[in-house]
Amino acid sequence: MIYISRDAHFCAAHKLYNEKWSKEKNEEVFGACANENWHGHNFDMTVTVKGRVDPETGFVMNFKDLNRIIKEEIHDKVDHKNLNLDVDFMKGKLASCENLVMEFWAILAPKIHEVTSGKASLHCIKLKETNKNYAEYYGE
Repeated sequence: MIYISRDAHFCAAHKLYNEKWSKEKNEEVFGACANENWHGHNFDMTVTVKGRVDPETGFVMNFKDLNRIIKEEIHDKVDHKNLNLDVDFMKGKLASCENLVMEFWAILAPKIHEVTSGKASLHCIKLKETNKNYAEYYGE
């Protein structure tokens, strides 16, 4: 099994705020991330695909196709957006790094499967919200 990865970067704003809780509880749990005026991050994402090398192309998956899928399905929908307000697939969800990476998986996994005719699959998405904080998801 071979693993290939593609990095992507986007900037987005969000707020962590549970509408079921009081303002005080949100501030206690989420701190500055519950700021009513939002806050932003420069996100870094690594998408890893696994599969066997195709003897005709030498590829697990064409990096050009992986780049296009990430750009069209994720980057163009989240870059310079408010994750809480502007991103359809985040409506009604807490815009945490964990929820975001799971939504990305739900979008990318079937696209990668389709483009590779089932010969490769999504292995992992690593989403860095800051230099010190990130979430990794393996579709489990």
